[in-house]
Amino acid sequence: MTNSDTRKQWFAVLAIVAALVLGAAALVKFGPRIEGVEVGKRAPDFEAIRLVQGDSIRFRSEYAGHITLVNIWATYCIPCRTEMPAIERLYQQLGPEGLKVVAISIDPGDGEDVRQFVQDYHLSFDILRDPSGRIQSLYQTTGVPETFLLDKDGIIVKKVIGEHPWSSPSNHRIVAGLLGGQ
Repeated sequence: MTNSDTRKQWFAVLAIVAALVLGAAALVKFGPRIEGVEVGKRAPDFEAIRLVQGDSIRFRSEYAGHITLVNIWATYCIPCRTEMPAIERLYQQLGPEGLKVVAISIDPGDGEDVRQFVQDYHLSFDILRDPSGRIQSLYQTTGVPETFLLDKDGIIVKKVIGEHPWSSPSNHRIVAGLLGGQ
């Protein structure tokens, strides 16, 4: 191999490396931004099926301008079963003041098990279904339940992973304080 051939090979290697570096830089600068779903960020919009009506709704269209508690759950989840009565109590206390609660079930199937759960637990807030589970990736959940408290602008003000005492005095104060600012 001649000296000229070696130079050509090195030039080709450097050109490939430069192209890869430029391509990576372009992806970082111009590619899609993936932001965490966390306190202080706007909650992602999503589409889900209303349990009762069976129609599809867009979250932002339906709940824009309201203090909203978004709960992602499943009927088979034991912590969800424990948490739901506390969410219902908070809704009973502050729903008349304007609190919206939307619980999105990720249960697969036709929703009959979700309907039975709602009946058994006497839930009166909005129940949506996402049998595809797409909301889990959209909200970057690690499991169920996960709950997000949103202000009237759709900004996450509290995020809870796992079961939580939503009807506790401290949570009541937080939500009532947000409602007072509407």
